[in-house]
This record gives sequence, C-alpha cells and structure tokens, in this order.
Amino acid sequence: MEREVDVVVLGGGPVGENVADRIRAGGLDVVLVEHELVGGDCSYWACVPSKTLLRSAAALRAAQRVPGAAEAVTGTLDVEAVLRRRDYWVSDWDDHGAVAWLESVGIGLERGHGRLDGPRRVVVERPDGTEISLVARHAVVVSTGSDPVVPPIAGLAEAKPWTSRDATSVKHPPGRLAIVGGGVVATEMATAYAGFGTEVTVLARSVLLGGMEPFAGEAVAAGLRGLGASVRLGVEPTRVERNASGEVVITLDDDSTVTADEVLVATGRRPRTGAIGLETVGLEPGEWIDVDDTMLVTRADGEGDWLYATGDVNHRALLTHQGKYQGRAAGDVIVARALGRPVDTSTWGAHVATADHSAVPQVVFAEPECVAVGLTAAAAEAAGLDVRIAEVPMESATGAGILADGYEGRARLVIDAGRGVVVGAAFVGQDVAELLQAATIAIVGEVPVDRLWHAVPAFPSMSEVWLRLLEDLGRPEAAA
Repeated sequence: MEREVDVVVLGGGPVGENVADRIRAGGLDVVLVEHELVGGDCSYWACVPSKTLLRSAAALRAAQRVPGAAEAVTGTLDVEAVLRRRDYWVSDWDDHGAVAWLESVGIGLERGHGRLDGPRRVVVERPDGTEISLVARHAVVVSTGSDPVVPPIAGLAEAKPWTSRDATSVKHPPGRLAIVGGGVVATEMATAYAGFGTEVTVLARSVLLGGMEPFAGEAVAAGLRGLGASVRLGVEPTRVERNASGEVVITLDDDSTVTADEVLVATGRRPRTGAIGLETVGLEPGEWIDVDDTMLVTRADGEGDWLYATGDVNHRALLTHQGKYQGRAAGDVIVARALGRPVDTSTWGAHVATADHSAVPQVVFAEPECVAVGLTAAAAEAAGLDVRIAEVPMESATGAGILADGYEGRARLVIDAGRGVVVGAAFVGQDVAELLQAATIAIVGEVPVDRLWHAVPAFPSMSEVWLRLLEDLGRPEAAA
C-alpha cells in the first residue's frame, strides 16, 4: 500500500509529538510513525518515572530538615507506594491517552517500524507484518531518539546489566546496586535507590557531573555519601561477572572488586539511527545526524529542503525540553517552507524560526539538586570571554534558611564583562530547580547586569540569592 501525506515524522516521543503538533496547527496533514509507545522514553522510561521515583524521598528529607515537621515524620519511606505512584504517572505503560490526544488534534498514527526508502519516502512495517509506504509531499522528520551505551567491558554484556529503562521501571528494588557512570542518570538513580534503602555504589572514572561547575559534582558526591551510598571516583571496571549465586562481581582497574545484586550502566547514549534507512538518502547509519539551525539535514540526497532531524539524533542537546523546542522550531519552518513563506534565520522574534543552543537549561534532581544554564566559567574562559564570576552560598538568602535548617548550597553567575551580560549560571541546593528559569531568561534576553539590579527579588524568598550575587559583583558604576 502507498499513501501520500504532507509530512511524515519518524518517532512518536515528545519531540516527534511537538513537531507533528506544530505542523498540524499550521494546516498541513502529518503522520507520526511509532513502534513502541506514543510518548516515548521520556514519558515511560526516563524523565517522568525517574523524577517520580525521586520525589517521595526528597519530600521526606525536606520535612526532616524543618523542626515541627520533622517530629511529625516518624516512619520510613513506603517504597511500594512510591512504585505505585510511578505506575500511575506512566499510565501503567499504556499510551491510550497519548493516542487519544493525537486523534483530537488530527495527527495520523502508523504503528510499526519506519525506515527511509529514498527521498521523501518512508516504509512502515506494521505489527501484523504488512507494509505501507508513506510518501511525503514536503518533509520527513527523524525524531527517533537515542539508546544507552553498554561499554565493551569484558563480561558486562553477558552479566545482563541494567540500563536506565530497567532502573526506572523496577518492580522490586535490589538490596545492592552498583552504578557505572558519573553523569545525570547515574547520580539521579543513585539518589533514588539510596532513598529506597538500597546499598548503592557509584563507580565513576573521573568526577560526578563533569559538564557542570566543579562544585556541583562535589556537592552531589557529599550528598550521596550522606545518604549512605559509596562514591568511588577515578576508577573503571575492567571485568564484570554474574556468579552462580546471581550476584554481579565487578573488578576495577585498581584490582579491587564490588559485589552487587544488579549493575546499572549509565555511561552515555548513542543515536537510534542504525535501522531507519539513512543509507538510502546518502547518510551513515548509526551516526548522529548533522543539521543546521532550522533542524534541516543539509547533506541528504534528494531535491529541496525535505529531511529534518530533531531531538537526541542531532546531538545538539540530549534533553527532552530542548528537543521539544527544536521540534516546535522545525515544525514552524516546515510549514513556512511548504506554504512558500520566507524563513528568517538571521534574527529572533516572536516567531520561532531557528533553535538557539547558547543557553541550554538543565536540572539534575540529585541530592542536592543541581541546575545550570549557559556556559561554565571554564567554558567561558576557553571561548576567550572577559570573564567575571559572582559566587555566594545559597544560605546567604534568608529564604534558604527558612526552607531548611542547616541549608547548604552555592550559586554562581558567569559574566561576560565585555558586554556586561550573564552568559552562565549554576545553583546547587535543595529546591533550586525553580531558580533556573530566571537565569535562562537573563541569558537568552541578554539582560544587562546593571538592569538586573532593578529586578527586585521578593523577601524572604530563595530568589534573593540574585541580589547577593549582584552584591558580590559590586554596585553598578552609576550608583557607586
């Protein structure tokens, strides 16, 4: 069978949904192709379940830090209740609600494995073994996401390690869990499972959260140890074996061993592009897909602007919110080009035409929370900027001390002194996630630091840390 449509979107995760929604809202017909659950990894195996698993223990710890509430909290975490709440938030791994939404906005759905078969053509192998060819009048969008990498460590694959999907869909938490890696998945799952009472061992070859300011990883290492986890830095597994008792024995490069019931591998991601027919349009299967700022794949075979790649597959920012943003931009561009409207990629305005990645926000829901946007101090210096740093303890804001007794955290702004604007920000501490959007707006909007003095934070809120940061920089010249 063959069907002609305006646009085909390969991948029905949140990024593909956003692309399709924007295209449909622009008046074009669009078909989404998905071989698993509509809603993708984020909804069922990543963002939503992981944050749900983390929340209950975080709320318990927060109560225990406030006298009065602490005395009322006399029990321990009900892990089964946490898992039931997780099941609710992932809809028991059922996508009927997501499918109903597609139908409500007029987006078509083809269930099955889709692959490119030359320019503007996608072949879908349905679950019943039949095939349908979708021919796109205007565009095909690849939004197939990424998979966890299992490194080539001797015996690791045979030991049947966990990946992030196993960790977030667990039915019965193990008594002992070893985690290989030091990034976001590693630290968040270490926090979650330590909160369950699991004996957690983190094995990282360098530092934790290496892409953030150094104090973030240091704080999380201390926080995990405070939860009873073992954090071993500067070590790498050389061999992994699951013994006759079912235990996982990990041999490290210092000849020591770690024994656990399960091992979670959290060492990176690879693009899910190995079996989607990239070779039929002149691209390399299994590789990241290069795009321009409109998410257009410029090196694909075929005439015109027809192939786009959004989300993880283009390797610009492996974050759901950033991928959704790319999806909105790509959707608008596809509609504009299909209707013969000009696409202005030279400037920013009310209409999203390109995806800017100079200020990518990220939250790590570890113990403690770590958030960042824009450049680290080291990255700003490497970029040749005239860097000024403002850094204060989070507890310098009265709101932090009211939030929790013994509050500890740090806040940093990275300033481009040449332009007088913020180019990076980082906050570490309990409940700092909600401080991130103000920093993102300051960076994206290129708000002059002198104007930030007039953005008065309410007292006694956590946001008062912004005033402390400005004071650390020094009063503006006009007021000196």
